[in-house]
Amino acid sequence: MRFRDKLLCEGARKIVFLTALLCGVVNYAVARAAETGQIAAGSATIFIYHRFGEDDIPRTNTTIAQFEAHLAEISAGDYTPMALPDIIAALENGTPLPDRAVAITIDDGYLSVYAQAWPRLRDAGIPFTLFLSTDSIDAEYKSFMRWDHVREMVAGGNVTIGHHGAAHQHMPHYDDARNLVDIRRASLRFKEELGFVPDIFAYPYGEYSLANRDQIAELGFRAAFGQHSGAIYPGMARFELPRFPMNQQFGDIDRFRLAANALPFPVTDVTPLDTYIVTDPNPPRFGFTVAGELRGLDRLNCFASGHDGPLKVAFLGEKRVEVRMRRPFAPGRGRINCTLLDRSGRWHWLGRQFVIAPPREG
Repeated sequence: MRFRDKLLCEGARKIVFLTALLCGVVNYAVARAAETGQIAAGSATIFIYHRFGEDDIPRTNTTIAQFEAHLAEISAGDYTPMALPDIIAALENGTPLPDRAVAITIDDGYLSVYAQAWPRLRDAGIPFTLFLSTDSIDAEYKSFMRWDHVREMVAGGNVTIGHHGAAHQHMPHYDDARNLVDIRRASLRFKEELGFVPDIFAYPYGEYSLANRDQIAELGFRAAFGQHSGAIYPGMARFELPRFPMNQQFGDIDRFRLAANALPFPVTDVTPLDTYIVTDPNPPRFGFTVAGELRGLDRLNCFASGHDGPLKVAFLGEKRVEVRMRRPFAPGRGRINCTLLDRSGRWHWLGRQFVIAPPREG
């Protein structure tokens, strides 16, 4: 073999080797990214706030220092802040979401939203959605915004108005007729004051029953949100979407980062189907079938409000999970959260909020 031909052969062998090596690296990266949801459809974390700088009401308040830290994290971190309608459009169309997409929502319409949150969100260029209950604004309570404030915010851009009913009532405790009257009253006020009716709904207190969910869908809303934790992903049911609540107790920057980096926990066949517990067993017999290719399910942990430590988790086959509580929920609201640590260091998160009816009289 001539020297030149020998060099060509050696060069060809090196190219083949390097190509194989590169393919191996790419395949590993693809597989690795798929495990963390980066290649799949992506996901979004939605945050819910209420008050800002009203430190004497810690249950629904976020301190100014906490909120500024959250906005700084979004602005400086590896996140994609999105308007909530754009995330809903991705769910409707099956469009992939960017990894670490985040959205800000604020419920009720307290004056501190206008005075404290809006200027900071505007300066940061971060869009947000404001879910308003119209009766409180109409009543002109001292701690609530006025319609002029709302119009000013809408005119300023980057603000979406969402529907939160009129009276901020506990929807599961009432029948469809009463809830319909409340929703229609709010819709009328939105039309009169803003010229449009919002097409995104948030359940007051995050409470909803199966009947509430079906009614909101039948009324033509695009999506509806609760107050249970979890990441949103394409294919998820659009009328029981999760949001991570933020307040003084659970609003430190470490928890914010944990939630902002949450990964989807895709499931099917969730039981019980109805989150309103009246005649169903309490504690609820919570269970689900894992829909995705999640690995390490033996590391799954589930927790419930009012319980210390993890709950008992039983596996029926490879995919079916049954979670058992040690005692009933008290009347009101109860939550179950299941988390699974991914190899990337991020958490797959599944939350469920239940509404427990008060004891029947007599």
